[in-house]
Amino acid sequence: MAKQNDSLDSIYQLPFEKPIVRLARQIAELEAAQTETGRDYSSELRQLRLQHVSLLKTTYSQLSPWETVQVARHPARPLSTDYIERIVKNYVELHGDRRFADDKAIRTGLGRIGTEKVLLVAQHKGKDTKEKIACNFGCAHPEGYRKAMRTMKLAEKFHIPVVTFIDTQGAFPGLGSEERGVAEAIAVNLMEMSRLRVPVVVVVIGEGGSGGALGIGVGDRMAMMEFSYYSVISPEGCASILWRTGEKAPEAAEALKLTARHLKALDVIDDIIPEPLGGAHRAPAEAAVNLERYIAKTVRELSAVPINKLVDQRYARWRRMGKVVQLAPEMPVTP
Repeated sequence: MAKQNDSLDSIYQLPFEKPIVRLARQIAELEAAQTETGRDYSSELRQLRLQHVSLLKTTYSQLSPWETVQVARHPARPLSTDYIERIVKNYVELHGDRRFADDKAIRTGLGRIGTEKVLLVAQHKGKDTKEKIACNFGCAHPEGYRKAMRTMKLAEKFHIPVVTFIDTQGAFPGLGSEERGVAEAIAVNLMEMSRLRVPVVVVVIGEGGSGGALGIGVGDRMAMMEFSYYSVISPEGCASILWRTGEKAPEAAEALKLTARHLKALDVIDDIIPEPLGGAHRAPAEAAVNLERYIAKTVRELSAVPINKLVDQRYARWRRMGKVVQLAPEMPVTP
């Protein structure tokens, strides 16, 4: 485990993880020395591994909102295609919006998660440079949202539950996207998903930014992976508006209340899916198992609810979303 983590962290190191990486390297060096010299360092290794686990637990239990954003953006964090490969059986991808193009930033397909048949709609950022460019770094054009809705309507026709994976900084704001009506495409999805007559489960697996996330984000259950984030705007975007500088992103992240813990308390999401110790990038297989269990269990529960009642509950859920804190009125100033 230590060698795996050391290899991972040597590729990309989060600023707050430096002590963890240092300890992982000590473990790797001591293991190498034990192999080369034949001397028994098992006692020292045991102590170092306990320290490593303890430091991971302490660090990841006290992440700031900005540090959570950094974890959600980790280059080694599992993407939607990683989860599809691990948990979706008999996956058949569906392409195109039948109007303009096939947007690779949103992948859709039929398959089975656990024992449940589902339509999966997933935002994809791409892995290498070539794929990232093809996927527009996960920022979808209107044809991506129209493809998502076309396949959701297909799922509705055949009474197949819908599962969506959110992982985007936002919809693409370029000229072509605006000309083809990205705002209208997202708005239509919001309306149609709110009355879709099949169970809909939404999971934020990494970044959940702005209308780009909302475009496939209306459902009966809303969940977030433990170290993902969900916000009306990115911390950098918020900081550039409020303070005219992206350097205030940590303060913006704190103010936005964008972590899973904050949003659960605010009644914006329903569930938090636990991640492995140190984040999903450290143990993708374990993260996939947790995600699969949650989806299979939730789809079963929702499928047992009569469809008219389910749609009514979905509407009521979105009407009650969030909590409002009313401040006490200021006392009148007497002359």
